[in-house]
Amino acid sequence: MLDAEINEDTLLDAQGLYCPEPVMMLHAEMRKLSSGQILKVVATDPSTQRDIPKFCNFLGHPLRKQVQEGDLFLYWLEKK
Repeated sequence: MLDAEINEDTLLDAQGLYCPEPVMMLHAEMRKLSSGQILKVVATDPSTQRDIPKFCNFLGHPLRKQVQEGDLFLYWLEKK
């Protein structure tokens, strides 16, 4: 599944932002989505590697994919 292409419904660009801003923005964006929709997050803060999986685990949103490309951290989350 990790190599499968995931088409996102919306994008959250959190590049250049640091904890706790990316997760605060993520919370607001997830509220806008309908169940089953996919949000792609692009971040540069390494702490998102810890914070976003914890966010998903705590709130029950499936984390469909997580990738690091150089200084970018990419996440695909599904709204529960």
